[in-house]
Amino acid sequence: MEIIKTLFSYSFIMRAVIVGILVSLCSSVLGVSLVLKRYSMIGDGLSHVSFGALAIAAALNSSPLMVSVPIVVIAAFFLLKISKNSFLGGDAAIAIFSSSALAVGIVVTSMTSGINADICNYMFGSILAMSESDVYISVILSAIVLILYLLFYNRIFAITFDESFSRATGSRTDLYNMAVAVLTAITIVLGMRIMGALLISSLIIFPALSAMRICRFFRGVILCSAIISVLCFFTGIVLSYALEVPVGASVVLVNLAVFMLSSLRAKIKA
Repeated sequence: MEIIKTLFSYSFIMRAVIVGILVSLCSSVLGVSLVLKRYSMIGDGLSHVSFGALAIAAALNSSPLMVSVPIVVIAAFFLLKISKNSFLGGDAAIAIFSSSALAVGIVVTSMTSGINADICNYMFGSILAMSESDVYISVILSAIVLILYLLFYNRIFAITFDESFSRATGSRTDLYNMAVAVLTAITIVLGMRIMGALLISSLIIFPALSAMRICRFFRGVILCSAIISVLCFFTGIVLSYALEVPVGASVVLVNLAVFMLSSLRAKIKA
């Protein structure tokens, strides 16, 4: 308790906790659909695109969020189009986007300021990366993501389990797939400042996988995934402060521990 009291006495940690909890909620609910549709690695591809966008924003001395959000949203749009309407598969399209965007980010960085602490923060995450203005933008965008998810919940449920049937009944499946991709893109950008480009996709994958080993129904999995994600982030940031280790890595390891425990529980129950 003493560690937690000390932890929340710092304003920069409070900012990280607020944004981290909101990002954890957004990524966990979206992650269930992405994992079930076997498209969870879109988070990894978009995080690398976000790194390239943040590097460009840093070179232009512009607001990182204001620059990276539209770029990553556009990348999500093209990523779905390429994977569906060409000879490339989804995994190949993600690999092309992620490696190319990462290369662009590194080149832009080396031509401007060099590999400095800011870029390391983008790669691996830092609780010092969130400014007060970033928090306001993150709260607004996270609220939009959660509201839109709730509004389209029934449609997202339908395309997650039977996209062909949804299309046959007249549902605009491409539109709702695109909505999920765009919401994922926004969530990735918001969380990358804390988790880093190399670790942000874990917030999408781990809570969903853990929840699927605990609950059987879609709504239960959604709620369980959200609870696991928030608790893991909070525990991770406390351990990060106590053990003086990076936040992103700490959160991922806590998620890994929960996943292993939930998998063990599922095996014992079976």
